[in-house]
Amino acid sequence: MNNPTFWVLIATAIFVGLAIYMGAAKAVTAALDKRGEMIAAELAEARRLREEAAAILAAYEAKRKAAEAEAEAIVTAAREDAERLAKDSEAKLADFVTRRTKSAEDKIAQAEVQAEAEVRAAAAEAATRAAETILRNQVGGKTGETLFAAGLKEIKTKLN
Repeated sequence: MNNPTFWVLIATAIFVGLAIYMGAAKAVTAALDKRGEMIAAELAEARRLREEAAAILAAYEAKRKAAEAEAEAIVTAAREDAERLAKDSEAKLADFVTRRTKSAEDKIAQAEVQAEAEVRAAAAEAATRAAETILRNQVGGKTGETLFAAGLKEIKTKLN
């Protein structure tokens, strides 16, 4: 029994027996159980954090979609406003052109009436002078002046 392997085997068996007797197995098991519980708690916390992060991500995704929809609505409203303003501007421009055309036509009509009145007045003046010259040459003296004055009054009343 001088074999060293035998004595190492005996020493190991004694050591393991003492360790079991002293409760080393229970201590190792308790330490492993405690470590397992700690790992389980960490896994539970990680799971909770992952679920919380997923909920936050979903909330931000919903907010992003809502913001995109709102932006699209704003762009659509702006486009509609621009089209409406363009139509209003076209209508106002057409109305302005119509009013300016009407105003120009009215001014032209007034100018025609005024020109016609001026032509009539000039024609009447020329006719009066011609009649005066003729009457002075044909009728002289007081009778001519009386006839001339009467004719002049008659022409002026007819022209006005």
